[in-house]
Amino acid sequence: MSPVPRILACLDVDAGRVVKGVRFQDMRVVGDPVEAAAEYEAQGADEIVFLDVSASAEGRETLLGVVRDTAATLTIPLTVGGGVRTAEDVGRLLRSGADKVGINTAAVSRPEVVSEAAKSFGAQCVVVAIDAKRETSGWRVHTHGGRRPTELDAVAWARAAERLGAGEFLVTSMDRDGTRDGYDLDLYRALRPAVRRPLIASGGFGTSAHAAIVLREGLADAVLLAGALHDGAIGIPRIKDDLEAAGIPVRRA
Repeated sequence: MSPVPRILACLDVDAGRVVKGVRFQDMRVVGDPVEAAAEYEAQGADEIVFLDVSASAEGRETLLGVVRDTAATLTIPLTVGGGVRTAEDVGRLLRSGADKVGINTAAVSRPEVVSEAAKSFGAQCVVVAIDAKRETSGWRVHTHGGRRPTELDAVAWARAAERLGAGEFLVTSMDRDGTRDGYDLDLYRALRPAVRRPLIASGGFGTSAHAAIVLREGLADAVLLAGALHDGAIGIPRIKDDLEAAGIPVRRA
């Protein structure tokens, strides 16, 4: 029996505040991460994803104090990413309350960090985050909060990261991020047969129908939501009701 799909609420955090932009630009402050995490758990989020979006670009560590405060409010799993460079950084975040740790920039620049973290703490807590931008022949991986293009193809990189020990993938379409135009289905159709580990679809959620098509086709194991939640355009209870009405099982407390 396939696992029940998950609905994840994302907190993009900059300078200790939740922010949201469009295609990784024009960030605006939308709230406090501790309050937002508690609110989304109360709404029925299955997990929270906390991304320190400027840590890697600024060359600093994740804001551990904010992570600790956020984790203290939750009983659901918390994934934290941003500014992770070493397996020791992964350990610090886990000790600060994270259940899983996302690695993006460091995994690209030194892929061994994925295997080191998986060996030290278990693959189940190692999430490789991939920010992918469409090009003619596929999708190019970007690092440093989407600021720097690499030479890596997203599908090939996902395959390699899985071999290194990634336990889960958080894949964001940079083209769809913040647009609310729906997930990039072509991206996940390319990725799904390439990896066996759980895949989180991110970038473009606007309506329940967007989540339904990704989950119904089996293109992802979870969907990540941000801007539409932060603006109150839709709530998690409505999304879960809509998914159930579409014949897609959801988790209930």
